[in-house]
Amino acid sequence: MATTDDGYMRFFPFEEPYDHQQEAMGTIYDALDEGRDVLFEGACGTGKTLASLVPALEHARETGKTVVITTNVHQQMRQFVEDARAITDQERLRAVVFRGKGSMCHIDVDYEECQALRDTTRDLVEVESDIAELEQREGELLSDGQAGSSEAMEARNAVVEELRDLQDEREEIETERSTCDHYYRNLTVDTSEFYSWLFDDVRTPDDVYEYAHEQGLCGYELLKEGMDGVDLVVCNYHHLLDPTIREQFFHWIGRDPEDIIAVFDEAHNVESAARDHARRTLTENTLDQALDELDGEDDARADAAANVIGTFRDALVEAYEDSFEFGGREAVDEHWDDVTIANDDRKDDLTLAFLQGYTGPGFHEELDHALELGRDLDARYQEAFKEGDLDTRKECQTLQAAGFIADWLDETDETGQYPVVSVRRDESTDEVYGRAELYTCIPEQVTRDLFGVLHAAVLMSATLRPFDVTENVVGVDDPVTMAYGAQFPEERRRTYAVDGPALFSSERDDPQTQQRIARTLEDIVRFTPGNTLVFCPSYSEAERYHDMTAVSATRYLDEPGTQARDLREAFTDGDDGVLYTSLWGTLGEGVSYDGDDARTVVVVGVPYPHLDDRMDAVQDAYDVAFGDDEDDAGWRYAVEIPTVRKTRQALGRVVRSPEDFGARILLDKRYTEAAEMEMHDYAVRGTFPPEERREMVDIGPEKLKFAMLNFYQDMDAYDGPPPKP
Repeated sequence: MATTDDGYMRFFPFEEPYDHQQEAMGTIYDALDEGRDVLFEGACGTGKTLASLVPALEHARETGKTVVITTNVHQQMRQFVEDARAITDQERLRAVVFRGKGSMCHIDVDYEECQALRDTTRDLVEVESDIAELEQREGELLSDGQAGSSEAMEARNAVVEELRDLQDEREEIETERSTCDHYYRNLTVDTSEFYSWLFDDVRTPDDVYEYAHEQGLCGYELLKEGMDGVDLVVCNYHHLLDPTIREQFFHWIGRDPEDIIAVFDEAHNVESAARDHARRTLTENTLDQALDELDGEDDARADAAANVIGTFRDALVEAYEDSFEFGGREAVDEHWDDVTIANDDRKDDLTLAFLQGYTGPGFHEELDHALELGRDLDARYQEAFKEGDLDTRKECQTLQAAGFIADWLDETDETGQYPVVSVRRDESTDEVYGRAELYTCIPEQVTRDLFGVLHAAVLMSATLRPFDVTENVVGVDDPVTMAYGAQFPEERRRTYAVDGPALFSSERDDPQTQQRIARTLEDIVRFTPGNTLVFCPSYSEAERYHDMTAVSATRYLDEPGTQARDLREAFTDGDDGVLYTSLWGTLGEGVSYDGDDARTVVVVGVPYPHLDDRMDAVQDAYDVAFGDDEDDAGWRYAVEIPTVRKTRQALGRVVRSPEDFGARILLDKRYTEAAEMEMHDYAVRGTFPPEERREMVDIGPEKLKFAMLNFYQDMDAYDGPPPKP
């Protein structure tokens, strides 16, 4: 095991690490030295970030690499900044916290428009630089000519002629083409003061935005230009998971992929994030816009493009219209809702409708014409915006439509992508329209290539086990694995598995079941000396028990679309509240409830996700990919393990330090040990890690309040007389 004499301890910002942190740092350092990936599970609040970051920074410093630490949880981004600041106070780092252009742009344009503006602005600055050089040369030649040099006067005339042309070009750019004032200042003023300020501390994107705004600069472009060779970059998942963004991102850092050490926080989310980044969509509106675009084109390829795109558009409409049962169209609202088009024994309904409706020389040939024309149109729009003929950078809808259709027809059956059609209602027109989507079932198809090219990756989470499942799902080969359970005193926490109703979906609407759960929740809130968190299978269930429980505590309800941060702050500002939320919402992970913020956390039921066609497709894909290794691989990989991970994340919201204490309650008999024997097919206790199972205390709902009373009395937690059972 590593000792405190190891060089990487210079990056540890506190006096002494925990014993498990010290061991983990040594293991990770050795793994990085061998170029091996690491799967690292550590219970909530046990210092995983520093245990991963410290050895990674040392290895990077020794070998000329850059560490990229990434998450998809905003709360964790703030924690990374705090840790990086603590490190750089002790050992100087050049660190950049990077965020997407959309949140840092001062003039609010999209990426394509920004690119065109940059190009034109750079052209202007180059012309102005050439003018300055020629003006200086013209002055020198004038002096020589006045001194009697006829050759100098002749040369001056040529320079003056060239100078007039450049001045005309400058005037044309300034009056007829679009430029960016912020980027212009980046190119024309001394920015060394910005970089001195940037690397004097660890600056957030908001810090950079404000500083740049005051100086009239573009902070996003300055960040990109200042990232070359930095020690540490903090960013979102999409900078690594999106192949196109990743290539540019590594270019900005000035590193090849093999010189990157990536640390993924909340790495149990990589699976779903990779799916999101791989999904591709095409709306009916885009198809209509492509057809309008082609209608005005005097090009021999336009008719072919319109034929194939129009046929796909008609097939999309046919596919979703045929799916509607009586009243189905009227029930469509403003949210995307999937309709079933996949078939077990033949191609999907959209593809069949396309093949049946298509007439022409061949759709592959016409798609090639559409793609060629689309690329030409896109280049034309780029040039028109650059030249000032267009006020905004126009998107080529033909190129988008043709590219997607080609992927749909060529790849659906061969890359594990599941065909989906969705519908929604346009609130402005009250019209129903559709969307086609290619949904990637197995994220390994996205992530394996990434992990294959990096020097090494550390995937860390409080809920990464079973490691073999993580290896298979994200495509990590032969990783070093390590797991550390809760490190804080066991006597300061209790985990109760309550032998209450099994909240199957078929039982959730049963009044008797609801009453039993509501009464148990009332006991839990009453005997908690402080705030209580209640995680339910869905927002609708959270609302149900928010309304059904009669408690003196202040009740808070998390609803879709609400500001989670504001709700959390209101909840934690008090000391006698109960917050009802969905386990699949934003408050179940990456959010700390330290000390008095929350004393008890409850998970109601086994909160399986909504089981729809997509989830069935994922299960089928996992069954095919991993079914030889184990029975029911699809259900286990796609449903049970992610659900238990979310449950474990929720339980980890309380007891966040050695001094902290609290109760974690699993309210459903499927968590009990008895369920392993009595209802084996539905029991989930066995999916928890062994050390967590050992801490679970099976208890009846009527005895729970007594157990909580005894525990919290042992913790001397009640301010006054304890409640009476």
